Amino acid sequence: MNAKKVAVVTGGATGIGAACVRELAARGCRVGIQYRSSGEAAARLLAEIGDGFLLAADLTDIDRIEAMMESLKAHTDRLDILVNNAGISINADMQRMRIEQFDAQRAVLRGAWHLTKRILRQYMLRADCGRIINISSVVGHTGNAGQIPYAMEKAAMDGLTKSLARELRGRGILVNSVAPGFIATEMTAGLPEEVQAGILAGIPLGRMGRPEEVAEVVGFLATAGSYINGTVIHVNGGLYGG
Repeated sequence: MNAKKVAVVTGGATGIGAACVRELAARGCRVGIQYRSSGEAAARLLAEIGDGFLLAADLTDIDRIEAMMESLKAHTDRLDILVNNAGISINADMQRMRIEQFDAQRAVLRGAWHLTKRILRQYMLRADCGRIINISSVVGHTGNAGQIPYAMEKAAMDGLTKSLARELRGRGILVNSVAPGFIATEMTAGLPEEVQAGILAGIPLGRMGRPEEVAEVVGFLATAGSYINGTVIHVNGGLYGG
């Protein structure tokens, strides 16, 4: 049996997810990198960290999640840490957004819920231990024009965190959220310059965060923080205090 702690990071090939993979690997974990379409980036990251495995799945599709769980069995007999990081952002104001776009955004939340349920049943509840870290967002607390479904999804992730922590009372499984502010990733790099300038004006530190700064908090919650449970930790440079 593998003595190393084993983690799975969804959306782990790029951005905040990739930073989380590196952080957990540096903390001695064997890390599964889940990806949907970034296969080349995932393979490069796996070569970089050395000890881990790849999990290809579209987490908006329940059947693909079930297939991923079968693949996971072939890779490991334990799962200590789940980081629900995978996400998309479909931006449009309420009057312009189509129902298909809304449903695509909400399917991400459904996937996180189902994957967490399956990980609990297959691994963590049997071991009476584990760490679940959900990546939410500052906009789930502040709201953001043009991002209503995204803000709803991220607020719901924090609701999942708080409710699941209560459901798992006494089982030795900790559930927490990390809510990043505006982080320098491909997603924020695509914002118009005037939008980026407006964002920076509201951040007391005067800059966007780095993926590694979010990953440091995830790593702490995954491997330490033994009395932190059902909590949302904000990483936003002072943009929002919670």
